[in-house]
Amino acid sequence: MRIGDFEIPGELPEFKEPHVLAVLRPWIDVGNVGTLSLDRIERHLHAEELGRLARPGRFYDFTRYRPRSYIEHGKRGYSIPSTVVRYSIREEGPDLIFLHLLEPHCYGEDYTDSVLELLKFVGARRYSLIGAMYDMVPHTRPLLVTGGSNQGQAEEEYRLVGARPSNYEGPTTITYLISQEAEALGMDTRTFVVHLPQYFQVDEDFTGTARLMEVLCSLYDLPDRLKEPERGRQQYEALQNIVTDTSEVSSLLQRLEERYDREQNEEPSTPAELSPDIEEFLRGLNQDFDPPGQT
Repeated sequence: MRIGDFEIPGELPEFKEPHVLAVLRPWIDVGNVGTLSLDRIERHLHAEELGRLARPGRFYDFTRYRPRSYIEHGKRGYSIPSTVVRYSIREEGPDLIFLHLLEPHCYGEDYTDSVLELLKFVGARRYSLIGAMYDMVPHTRPLLVTGGSNQGQAEEEYRLVGARPSNYEGPTTITYLISQEAEALGMDTRTFVVHLPQYFQVDEDFTGTARLMEVLCSLYDLPDRLKEPERGRQQYEALQNIVTDTSEVSSLLQRLEERYDREQNEEPSTPAELSPDIEEFLRGLNQDFDPPGQT
């Protein structure tokens, strides 16, 4: 079966007003926080694949998202980057659909139209974009989570999970059209983005993952063990040793802590600018690194 540009090889399950949890790589999946979170939930719920793009080369440049060869049980296999959809039918609560989006390099509007066709076909009740971005926040404080929705009923939910309104302005992604059109179609929309310390960039940020899992476990009645906070604590404890031995980072951390504490005691507003010397220091950290964008 073809739904837009997605190939659904088997019979479509009967979903009960499913909620869609989407991760967008690489735009807001720094530290693989969104991907790691979905992977944990999918393993716990024994999620199955629903489908994937029939011709991913229509949207992706394979010199930027490289196909990979691998050997499994003595045989060589080949995987092509694509947008993959998985699902879990639950006895209680809404069924869950997991959408692993790869940001398109071309035909972006057609790509978002295909995702919307899929959402309509499965009868999605809610579309939530989850992930993480780098920010000027200290690793010694609870990680912030921001969210955004034009729907009034989302405010109470954000408050319950400790998410604050997002005030980000700047470059974004063409896939933002999915949320816009989903709202126009009457679907609930949510965004949950964890803010990670910009001076500590790792392939897998387990503290950020634990923070995002706090939100998802609360919303979907998942077991606390999925958060795995100890892995994050160990990772950030190792970072603290680096900070202690580096006077420049230690000075930066102190200022970030002061800024964080001040803003947590105020109403949400546009963040205060950091001093020029801190900005210069952060640019120096990133001069050889081109991180994914923010949302």
